[in-house]
Amino acid sequence: MSEPPFTPPPPTRPFEPTVVIVGVGLIGGSLAAALKARSVARTVIGVGRDIARIGAAREAGLIDEATTDIRTVVDRADLIVFCTPVDRVPIDVLQLASTQNGDLIANGPGLPLMTDVGSVKGPICNELASVSRFIGSHPIAGSHRQGFEAADANLFEGRTCVITPIPTSNESSIDRLERFWRAVGMTTVRMSPAAHDDSLAMTSHLPHVVAAALAATLSEENRRLTGSGFRDTTRVAEGDPKLWTGILMQNSEFVVQGIDRIIQQLSAYRAALESHEPVAVQKLLLEGQFSRAMLDRIQRGID
Repeated sequence: MSEPPFTPPPPTRPFEPTVVIVGVGLIGGSLAAALKARSVARTVIGVGRDIARIGAAREAGLIDEATTDIRTVVDRADLIVFCTPVDRVPIDVLQLASTQNGDLIANGPGLPLMTDVGSVKGPICNELASVSRFIGSHPIAGSHRQGFEAADANLFEGRTCVITPIPTSNESSIDRLERFWRAVGMTTVRMSPAAHDDSLAMTSHLPHVVAAALAATLSEENRRLTGSGFRDTTRVAEGDPKLWTGILMQNSEFVVQGIDRIIQQLSAYRAALESHEPVAVQKLLLEGQFSRAMLDRIQRGID
């Protein structure tokens, strides 16, 4: 019998007294729920563009306060987490870190530590390199479901969060972010933004492209003939197309490289099948089986 996943005890006092979450959808809502369940924050403030939606999240108990104007709460924030789409994060951060005249106040004492949850880091960190109070994060956790209604306080438990500092990032702020994500149940690893995007193209972005492409090939007459294998393989294709368009466009260079690798692998299968070489087909299948088995071992903590 496998042991239950380790759950770290909640802090004895709020780790970050006031956390502001910008964008209370699945990830933002789950983070809010985790912060409250583990007593990581004393106050969780949600920021959204739709007053009805952000108000509903407050009524659901996910957040303590709701607002559509982050500037009204920034002075109270100890940490701000941007859970907006990847192409919105630099815009939102720069608006907050600038005066009405457009002058950057990012290095001043008036801003709290800021981070995000985007699955693409290079474009975000490059655009925000001058904002010393911003350090990128990517909690690798999620679901094809959408909205705060699908929030899960245990979404981050046992998962990995990548922290992507740049050479000018403050070491104490990096440590603080690592402690924050560990407090909601995650393990942390540091990577450069480019290394992160290269890796996530293969482990997250390319699988979405492949799943969507495979789902699109299914004819109407064959829908009744699909089993769990097809449904499991294409599950992530249910993700929000608008959200994923932003992710893929932001990381297009590395995703294209991944597509080339998939084409190369599929070409090997095609050649073996066209040549009627069962040994070659079995060798390719064994390679995939072994790689998948190693992934299971890592996720179970065996290696």
